[in-house]
Amino acid sequence: MKISVIIPAYNEENRIARTLNEYGNFFSKKKKNTQEFFDFEIIVVANACKDNTVSVAKEVQRKHKEIKILDFKKGGKGFAVKEGFKEALNSKSDLIGYVDADMATSPDAFYDLIENIRNYDGVLASRYIKGAVLNPKPTFIRKCASVIFNFLVRSLFFIPYRDSQCGAKIFKRKVIEKVLPKLTMSQWAFDIDLLYNAKKSGAKIKEIPTFWREMKGSKINLKKSSIQMFLAVIQLRILNSKLKKSWKFFKPFAGMLYWIVR
Repeated sequence: MKISVIIPAYNEENRIARTLNEYGNFFSKKKKNTQEFFDFEIIVVANACKDNTVSVAKEVQRKHKEIKILDFKKGGKGFAVKEGFKEALNSKSDLIGYVDADMATSPDAFYDLIENIRNYDGVLASRYIKGAVLNPKPTFIRKCASVIFNFLVRSLFFIPYRDSQCGAKIFKRKVIEKVLPKLTMSQWAFDIDLLYNAKKSGAKIKEIPTFWREMKGSKINLKKSSIQMFLAVIQLRILNSKLKKSWKFFKPFAGMLYWIVR
């Protein structure tokens, strides 16, 4: 069994070394000690970085040969993950997952996804189901925003997952092969696009509680990102409805709103 762990990275020079070392050490130890043979690779996808993320990753790569580094001028988490998917498929990996570069999800928390996949086609880490541990606990405003957003997503796309946005997911190869050509979103609504298409393909996906730690250095502005997420969700819904052909009329208006709140 071969496992690909994709780490999208945008201006992560201050955090990427720790993440890569922790994941590299954890999986190297698992590979050495586990009774069931498996191989792994860590695919860092730098997207439109303006700092030394790639240089720092290359330094860590000297110690951990399983690390691959892809460097793109284009940006967006969704774009980065899709490029990582392509690389993982080329590597003939059996399990393909991705995790945020800030290590809000620790290596052992990510490995829980692998252990739980069994007869499922995919496993999602969730911060909002019974058993999840968040450190620190979210503020009241952030919790309300999450509840409203999750209700909107579940209502528009009829997907049952409580936490579509948690940055730790893993899928069997066949799921990625089916959905990758259908993905249209490159940034804010990428995870929803992925889960929606996976559900339409008949994939059996499990959501499990996770341990998630708020990390310093977040680049997310809650007010701006909430508006951008809302616009992206509406765009995705239109593109997956009978109004798809009318998107060209909505696009200029949506583009203007994106520009205003960026």
